Amino acid sequence: MLTKAEACRKFLHILIGVITLALIYYQILSSFALFLLIILGILASILSKRIWLPGFSFFLNHLEREEVKKTFPGKGLIFFFMGVLLSIKLFEPDIAYAAIMILTFGDSVSHLVGSGIGRLKNIFNGKSRKLFEGTLAGIIAGFCGAIFFVSPTEAFLASFAAMAAEVIQIDFNRNTLDDNLVVPLIAGTVIVLMRIYL
Repeated sequence: MLTKAEACRKFLHILIGVITLALIYYQILSSFALFLLIILGILASILSKRIWLPGFSFFLNHLEREEVKKTFPGKGLIFFFMGVLLSIKLFEPDIAYAAIMILTFGDSVSHLVGSGIGRLKNIFNGKSRKLFEGTLAGIIAGFCGAIFFVSPTEAFLASFAAMAAEVIQIDFNRNTLDDNLVVPLIAGTVIVLMRIYL
């Protein structure tokens, strides 16, 4: 079931993603600045468990999932910026922008639609709580964002692969990798491979 807090969190995810990409595209936000944001985010996460941090603690109280508040406050935002940073360092600019758009729109829309109207079990992982309607909507949304930077074929296959990987869940050392890392890296890698082999 889609809660108000979850919907707000996903819309904020989209807003932050669009603003971040615009700042990177117009060379206002550098990779070093992103790195500093990640470090500041980690420090804020640690401190927020002990003291009230203006702004940061307010958003945590109103938007963060209860289980995440106790373990890693602000985890989603920190990993989002990590995914963005890895994308712009590993891929050519157009591929990185497409990967960020798939992360921004695909990941958010898949959760909104899946939680809001989803009914069908996912064909990629029948045990997943992420429903098929959400994955399909995420593929379409990611494609619509990525098409501004790469070809339609690249945009579709990258979005398809990233949304499928999100449902399958990739484990690393018995821990499931965060979607905010998996989605852009899979999307970007698919486009790179297509340009090499196709």
